[in-house]
Amino acid sequence: MFNQKIVEGLAKSSMIRAMFEEGERLKKIHGADNVFDFSIGNPELEPPESVLNSIRYYSNEVEGIHRYMSNAGFEDVRQKVAQYIQKQSGVPMTQEHIVMVCGAAAGLNITLKALLNPGEEVIVLSPFFVEYLSYIGNAQGVPVIVKTQKDTFQIDVEEVQKAITTKTKAILINSPNNPTGVVYSRKSLEQLKKAIEEKEAELGIEIYVISDEPYVTIVYDGVEVPNILSIFDKGIIVNSFSKSLALPGERIGYIAASSRIPEVEILMAAMVSLNRTLGFVNAPALFQKVVADNLEVAVDVEGYKKKRDILYNHLTKIGFTCVKPDGAFYLFVKTPIEDDSQFCKTATKYNLLLVPGTGFGCPGYIRIAYCFDVSMIERSLDAFTKLAKEYGLC
Repeated sequence: MFNQKIVEGLAKSSMIRAMFEEGERLKKIHGADNVFDFSIGNPELEPPESVLNSIRYYSNEVEGIHRYMSNAGFEDVRQKVAQYIQKQSGVPMTQEHIVMVCGAAAGLNITLKALLNPGEEVIVLSPFFVEYLSYIGNAQGVPVIVKTQKDTFQIDVEEVQKAITTKTKAILINSPNNPTGVVYSRKSLEQLKKAIEEKEAELGIEIYVISDEPYVTIVYDGVEVPNILSIFDKGIIVNSFSKSLALPGERIGYIAASSRIPEVEILMAAMVSLNRTLGFVNAPALFQKVVADNLEVAVDVEGYKKKRDILYNHLTKIGFTCVKPDGAFYLFVKTPIEDDSQFCKTATKYNLLLVPGTGFGCPGYIRIAYCFDVSMIERSLDAFTKLAKEYGLC
C-alpha cells in the first residue's frame, strides 16, 4: 500500500527509536537525573552571545527580512561565505559558488541530486552517518560502502581505489567524523586525491569529493582539519551551523562548490533549481543573516574537550577500547561482545542509553554522544563501571 522501500528503511532506524522510548520509560521509573541518555547528538549548549545578539537585531531592526529572496540565498550572505571559504582554502570563490540551504541534510540531498544520474555510485566510508544511504537513494544513486582502517578509522585509500568503477560519481566524506570523532589526516586526503586522479585517467570518468562538515570547528588538541577545496579540484563542501553555533533546530547551512570544477556554473544552476523544487525553496532568511555575521564564531570547544576527557579516560581505565576523538562530540567504543545491539540492551539495566554501531555500518561498536551537561556525564561513570564489570572488563 505504501512506499515499500521507505517502510523497509524504517526498520533500520528502529533501534534508535527504541532507545529513545526506553529512555522515556526509564525516566518515569527512576527520575530524569538517574537516567543517562547518550543516544542523540543534540547539543545542550546555548548559541554564543554574538549569535543571540544577531538574532535580536535582525528580528527587530531590519525590515523585509522575512520575505523571499533568490533561491540561492541573499547575495550579501553568499558573498561573505565565499570570502570566508576563499580565506580558508586559497581557492578563488564568489557568491556564485555558494547556495544557502536548510542545514547539511538539505545540502547533501541537493548536491547528490544535482550530480547523480540513476544508477551512478557514491563511495561512503564506514562508519558513516546512517542517513547518507537514504540521501543517495533519494537521488537514485547506489551507495558503495568502503571500510576505513581498522582501529584508527583513517581512510583506507587502497580499498577506496579498488571500489572505484566506471559508475563512480562521488566519494562522500565526513571529518571530523560522526560517529568516531576521527579527523582524516592531510596525508590520507592527499593520497586519496592521487588515487582518484589515477582512476579518473584510467576509466575516463570524473569523481567529485563531497565533504559533510557540521563538526569542522569542533576540534581538539590543535588537530588540523584540512580544507577539502584546497586539496580536491572537484571538491564540494556541505556545512551546517547546527553544531558549530548550537543551532540544530534552525536548519541553516550552505553548499560551497569549488570554482575549479569544470562547468561549475551548470552545477550551481542545478543546485539552485533543486533548492526550490525539492521543497526547501530557500534557506531561512533570518538565519542566513545571523550566520553570515558569525562565520568566525564557534561554541566553547574546551567544554566539549573536558567532557571527552572525562568519559574517554574513565572508559579506557575500566577496560573499554576506543580511539580518542580528534573532534566532534562522540566516542565510538568497541563492545566486548559481537552483538552490539544486545550490549546496548544490557546497558539499559544500568540506565545507560547507547546506540549500536551497526546503524553506522560498523557492527561491534557503540556510539556515545557527550554533548550533554557535564554533571550527567559524571553521574554516569559508576553505571559504566558496573556495565564493564558485568562483562569482566574490570
